[in-house]
Amino acid sequence: MCFASMEAAGSRGMGKGASRRRTARSTAPVGALVERVVVAPAPVEQQRGAGRPEAHPQSVAARAVVTVRRRRKEDAKDRFAEQLDALADRVGRSVLLELVSTETDPRKGTPKKSKPSALVGWFDKKDVKAERVVYTAEFAVDAGFGEPGAVTVLNRHQREFYIESIVVEGFPTGPAHFTCNSWVQPTRVSRDRRVFFSNRPYLPSETPPGLRELRLRELADLRGDGTGERRITDRVYDYDVYNDLGNPDKGVASARPVLGGEQMPYPRRMRTGHASAESRVEYPEPIYVSRDEEFEEGKNEMLSEGAIKALLHNFMPLLVSSVSPDIRDFAGFHDVDNLFKEGLRLKQALHDQLFQKIPFVRKIQENSEGLLRYDTPDIIKKDKFAWLRDDEFARQALAGINPVNIERLQAFPPVSKLDPAVYGPPESAITEEHIIGHLDGMSVQEAVEGSRLYMLDYHDIFLPFLDRINAQDGRKAYGTRAVFFLTAAGTLKPIAIELCLPPMTDGCKRAKRVFTPPADATSNWLWQLAKAHVCSNDAGVHQLINHWLRTHACMEPFIIAAHRQMSAMHPIFKLLKPHMRYTLKINALARQILINGDGVIESGFTPGNVCMEMSAFAYRELWRLDQEGLPADLIRRGMAVEDPSQPHGLRLLIEDYPYAADGLLLWSAISRWCEAYVAAYYPSDEAVQADYELQSWYAEAVQSGHADKRGAPWWPRLSTPGDLASLLTTLVWLCSAQHAALNFGQYPLGGYIPNRPPLMRRLVPAEGDPEYAHLVADPHRFFLSALPSLTQTTTFMTVIDTLSTHSADEEYLGERPDEAWTADPAALAAAREFAADVRRAEEEIERRNADPSRRNRCGAGVLPYELMAPSSGPGITCRGVPNSVTI
Repeated sequence: MCFASMEAAGSRGMGKGASRRRTARSTAPVGALVERVVVAPAPVEQQRGAGRPEAHPQSVAARAVVTVRRRRKEDAKDRFAEQLDALADRVGRSVLLELVSTETDPRKGTPKKSKPSALVGWFDKKDVKAERVVYTAEFAVDAGFGEPGAVTVLNRHQREFYIESIVVEGFPTGPAHFTCNSWVQPTRVSRDRRVFFSNRPYLPSETPPGLRELRLRELADLRGDGTGERRITDRVYDYDVYNDLGNPDKGVASARPVLGGEQMPYPRRMRTGHASAESRVEYPEPIYVSRDEEFEEGKNEMLSEGAIKALLHNFMPLLVSSVSPDIRDFAGFHDVDNLFKEGLRLKQALHDQLFQKIPFVRKIQENSEGLLRYDTPDIIKKDKFAWLRDDEFARQALAGINPVNIERLQAFPPVSKLDPAVYGPPESAITEEHIIGHLDGMSVQEAVEGSRLYMLDYHDIFLPFLDRINAQDGRKAYGTRAVFFLTAAGTLKPIAIELCLPPMTDGCKRAKRVFTPPADATSNWLWQLAKAHVCSNDAGVHQLINHWLRTHACMEPFIIAAHRQMSAMHPIFKLLKPHMRYTLKINALARQILINGDGVIESGFTPGNVCMEMSAFAYRELWRLDQEGLPADLIRRGMAVEDPSQPHGLRLLIEDYPYAADGLLLWSAISRWCEAYVAAYYPSDEAVQADYELQSWYAEAVQSGHADKRGAPWWPRLSTPGDLASLLTTLVWLCSAQHAALNFGQYPLGGYIPNRPPLMRRLVPAEGDPEYAHLVADPHRFFLSALPSLTQTTTFMTVIDTLSTHSADEEYLGERPDEAWTADPAALAAAREFAADVRRAEEEIERRNADPSRRNRCGAGVLPYELMAPSSGPGITCRGVPNSVTI
């Protein structure tokens, strides 16, 4: 398909346009300036005509309008460097632009190029106070130059600068738009000219002759040669194993196994080029990602504010506990409530007079009152005691922060898949006698066959690691199973919990304990402790596997491969681009402060120093791309069956399953968008198979990015347009809706630690144990002592506060702030239809949340399910679906 004419592209019918969810920017005339873009008067000599190349009768006078984004906050050093660049520009050390035609010179066989032209106005605008500043460059080219398909930029200043866009005017073919959004390095860093292609999409076979060499060269530059240590200014994308999570220089206890390879399979991450042995780059030292993957200023400001919060939140409890060991635990639930009512006030330490004598501490107390107080999590805003109820415990399995592990129990009793020679008999200890009284008169077999029994099963993922977990100081865990019954009202109720420990080294029978809904006060607190252990395991699986592994780590290879193998001109790269934003950077930061040895995850979750080994275990045993799409996942877990009569081709076995019901709305919208887009560029199977950039992208993502699973037979094929649309739908779903559902409710639903403790410090005592008497004597205090300490709690709360926050520059599903992302009007029309689909999904979600018949999302004290509602404002909103994994 040729994109030589806009009319030809527009002839592809891809659906009617629709208004965007948010008010769209009106399309301004070329050269018009967006808000806060300043154009200073042209120099006098330019006004007289001296600065503009003379256009001969057989030539075309063209102008490039370049929008440069300046840093919003600059220190004295930055301002001085800016002045030096302005002076250098004045004396000829300017920024040079060159136009490259889509055509080649018939005599030389090389691309037609303009003469280099200097960017005008840098000196004159050096003192302009604006975020965006526009400069121009003038060109005179031969009338037969053709259409500009690329612009090269040579930065002869001393500092890098950020080009947002270039618009080239004056050609008979109309204005040419170049979306850049990239840092251009000075020649002292790289002497190569930067290349920016126009927004016309080209499959590799349709690349105009004048752009073929540049297309290949740009991809070669992005791939690099696989050697050397990367500099922060580089643009290279490459792969490596996770060999930088530990710090053996600090001792054996700080070493961590390498993730990736035959011993411990794992996806690959962005290569930094550090030594092959573990080599740490400690935060806040910058860790390498390709320069254009860095956060923009607004995002950095949001994270900086979170870092300040973390510092203040964590300083106080550490100071308090260092003075008085007695207050390391919560004395009662009022202490937990005070985190939201009073904040971390020093008077909690019962040492007011002592602390007030320390000026530094007193100053923090006086100046940081707002930052020291935590926001009340949504989970206790509507009903302070909801978390204690069994129905809320069960509801969160369907509409909580981890609604992707609930599965239908298809045989009773549940059976482990672990080796019985190592882990003992595989059958669960839950018997028919345990649950028969909670089945509304049904037999167990009738309940199974009627799709009325469901389960959260964290037995097999935890049991192999329990000896090492429980050997760590202050950490206790079980392999857990929780069984639920689906009531006639469409809600779940827990009817049994099994807590398992591994076999004893002396061959004694493994400890398997079963708890059922309580009948008296003591059994009530044993039941609450059992539920807390289930929630703790659920929190660990959520963070280590469903959130980090499935939506962060497993997506990274596809992003790296896209940059290495698909040109920015490729239509599929254009579709994927908004869904790759910030992910590589947030993953790199995670390696520094979240998943690293002794980092936030190890410190905050029960598995401790085996956290990432559990994540690798799940990757090896469970992860399959062909089951990562929502319909396939629901069918795998037995939560849905295929039904062509249903709108999405599936029938949910729990009709009021908010995550799945809302997710199917967004899945369908994404699927329709990807199918329409793919159909416009690939009319046949042969077109997909012949696209070597596309095939290289997918092959490399599998062969290099997921090298440890490259031989698996389940990898989806990429041979037909249908294959491609399905693959893209899955990837877009994982980067957007799936990640949002697992991330942005972390503080609203997990910020109240008793509801969802990420870490447990005590096992459940049995009658006759010394701790059993402590439980009976003071159940509140015993329960809280089993949960994280004050310091652990506040550290965890601060982290998930930041992780749950939308930054002001968030881009949401269906939105594309850059309206010139493609020159294909049919693709733009399809994008508008996608935005309309997303808006309709949001309206339906709002209707569902107001429907009292949907008891899992509407009712007294029940939180609405909004994690799939696509739009959101900044901050912690418990809603909003960004295009990509941005936090």
